[in-house]
Amino acid sequence: MRNLTTIEQGKTNAIISYITIIGTIVAFILNSSKKNAFTSFHVRQMVGLNLISLINSWVVYRFFGGIVSWIISGLLIVLWFIGFMGVLNGEEKKVPILGDYFQDWFKSL
Repeated sequence: MRNLTTIEQGKTNAIISYITIIGTIVAFILNSSKKNAFTSFHVRQMVGLNLISLINSWVVYRFFGGIVSWIISGLLIVLWFIGFMGVLNGEEKKVPILGDYFQDWFKSL
């Protein structure tokens, strides 16, 4: 767990990362000059969710249809909400199932 100072300093950028893909890019850029571990954690979570969302929009919808894509979109909204509530509460709460992978795959962010 991070110390309270790290969380408070990174909380605003972490919240920004949850506001669409543009917010994730902005938070990444803002965090790149002065790295904050709390912000980095949440940027990694959102990069993963945004990539899954793009794959869902382009690949799943095209090859498996709208119903499957809507189901995955609903699950992604739930995962987004879990991550967003974590950042509001000052927690490094990984999204279920995929959170560990996101932290590993995007550890350089």
